[in-house]
Amino acid sequence: MAKNTAPYILITTILLLTGSAATALGQAEGGPQDRVAYQDIVTIDGTPQHDVVRPAAESAIALKFKLKDPWHFYADPATAPGGMDLKIKPQGEGITFGEPVFPPSTPYFDESSGQRLQAYGGEFVVYQPFTVDAYAADSAQIVIGIDGAICSESLCMRPAFEKLRVQVPVSPGAPMDSPAFQLPREGAGGLKTSQTIDSQQSLAAWVALPLALLAGLILNLMPCVWPVLPIIVMRLLEQSRHSRARSVVLGLAFCAGIVLFFVAIAAANIVLRVSFGTVFQWGDHFRNPVFLIGMVILMVVLGLFMFGLFGIGVPSSITGRAQGGKGFAGSVAMGFLAALLATPCSFAILTAAFAWAQTQPLALSTAAILLIGVGMAAPYLVLTAMPGLLQAIPKPGRWMELLKQGLGFVLLVIAVKLLSGLPDAQKVATLYFAVVVAFSIWMWGAWVSYETPPLKKWFVRSAAFGIALAAGVGLFRPEQKAIDWHAYDAARIERAVSEGRPALLEFMADWCLTCKVVEKTVYERQDIADLLKQKGVLAVRADTTLRDYPAAVDLKNVYHEPGVPVTILLLPDGEEPVRLHGVRIGEPLKEALEQLPDAKESERK
Repeated sequence: MAKNTAPYILITTILLLTGSAATALGQAEGGPQDRVAYQDIVTIDGTPQHDVVRPAAESAIALKFKLKDPWHFYADPATAPGGMDLKIKPQGEGITFGEPVFPPSTPYFDESSGQRLQAYGGEFVVYQPFTVDAYAADSAQIVIGIDGAICSESLCMRPAFEKLRVQVPVSPGAPMDSPAFQLPREGAGGLKTSQTIDSQQSLAAWVALPLALLAGLILNLMPCVWPVLPIIVMRLLEQSRHSRARSVVLGLAFCAGIVLFFVAIAAANIVLRVSFGTVFQWGDHFRNPVFLIGMVILMVVLGLFMFGLFGIGVPSSITGRAQGGKGFAGSVAMGFLAALLATPCSFAILTAAFAWAQTQPLALSTAAILLIGVGMAAPYLVLTAMPGLLQAIPKPGRWMELLKQGLGFVLLVIAVKLLSGLPDAQKVATLYFAVVVAFSIWMWGAWVSYETPPLKKWFVRSAAFGIALAAGVGLFRPEQKAIDWHAYDAARIERAVSEGRPALLEFMADWCLTCKVVEKTVYERQDIADLLKQKGVLAVRADTTLRDYPAAVDLKNVYHEPGVPVTILLLPDGEEPVRLHGVRIGEPLKEALEQLPDAKESERK
């Protein structure tokens, strides 16, 4: 399940493209098709309530879902990401449809987000009421579309289900006295209709849209905006000094130019959603570790931007055009450029808003982006209509920079929250990578200046990029699992040695950097893994991270070793163990393993 971040404009994402939805199984277009399926995960059967229906009489279709465990649909639109809760979309000529009636959902605890969500799983039924119009023909075909994400504990998909088609005979004399099922009363026993869903989505909109308007207003507090605002407003007033009406018209045109900039952003969002909708809305992004890692790093980068560690400039060729433009068209152009000129300081907020919009229903995301533009344009309109207020504008100062830096800390808090959804091993790697990225950004922005020679600037920034890239490749390299490691168990180790089987004990700790080096340089070697299997060695990874761990206690009291990393090869027949310390143990370990006799086939498994 996903973490629901819909109301929070500042929650930022790196949208990583992940595969497209597969095509569902079904019959060819146009024929009766009362069952659709997706692989062996889910089947959906459509069963009419009556064999024959009378015109103007109420009936229903029972949609019987059967999901393979542990797959489930999202049930609650308030927590489903990107509007990916289960939706029923009926169509039919000459047919009036009622609201679908959903069954009670079941609670589901999502470990990655720490939230209790609602889901549909196993076998359940959704009822679609309908009424055939009085002038209907002898037969009516009901076509039902099904949309929504199906998820397991580790994977989410958005299947492209075929349309489910149910042919319903129509006769004025149909008795309709032997229904196949009784339609549940809407709202009873926890049942919900799509009206309930709409009200929940409206609640989310009532939270998200005011925040979008507030985000637009905040853009006017960014340091880049204040020098631009008085200049452009005074230009508008100068153009309209002979007419108050003209002042208002040009002010509206200027505000329209600002909103036009956000219309362009909304249009880009729509194009991406329409063109790649099955990609951006595919499954549960917050269950994808790569996605979470990317978001954490982006949060850190945006936080560093807020702290002023690096900047994003607008070319001077563009800024110079802000001085030109007359009349209505010129005011629109200046408004557009005003929004564009604000982007160096509003970069983090705009990136957050655009990323958030990619995970929301299209109508809500479009409205939110446009409201950001309205929020940014509102002060300009007021100042244009009431020029005397220009004198009350607070002067740019340290308070604006402190506000910007404060937002940077908010982004870091969000990064920490997102980090909590990662597995423990990836948390550590992500933290290291975030530090390296921060160092690389520091190199990029602080080691060069405007006067730096181009060759030196190119060298420094190439080195910064290379450091970050190398760290990412090294820290997130796919883990090699050639060795079948076992947890430390003293009794099992003793039993193996007494039965004549060697045991390899790798004593390590999560806080030990040299232990990580040993794991990468020694125990990911294929020749070492092959020897361990060939010789039938019991491989034990002994975790000594905390002092009360059994491996930590035995390391001191049984094996009399002062610390980690240390590898101990226990030999059968009471022979002296082989002890290897430090990092460069690959070759000595290989020689020790080669001297062991080959194991029996049973010991290799």
